[in-house]
Amino acid sequence: MSFPLKAAALTVALFAAASMHTQAPATYTAKCQMCHGATGLGDSPAGKAMGTKSFKLPEVVKESDAELTTIIKSGKGKMPAFTGKLTDPEVTALVGYIRKLQK
Repeated sequence: MSFPLKAAALTVALFAAASMHTQAPATYTAKCQMCHGATGLGDSPAGKAMGTKSFKLPEVVKESDAELTTIIKSGKGKMPAFTGKLTDPEVTALVGYIRKLQK
């Protein structure tokens, strides 16, 4: 691959990564924040009423990215399934955003 093609491929990859990072907070705000709260602690009124777990609980932190992806797509407990409502890149971005909230 020539240098211009490598540079173009790198630019596209960086743009896609940046897009995912900006996409996650907007998706989180629209789909998750009502129950999980702005910081992922489950401390919103709806989250408290539903017993939403904090993302910082050790049992949640230890879940793999694959497990979090399954939970987002299939739902768990009172959490609805988001299969068909979120794209795979949106789900991946949400898992990354949850990891940021866990720090």
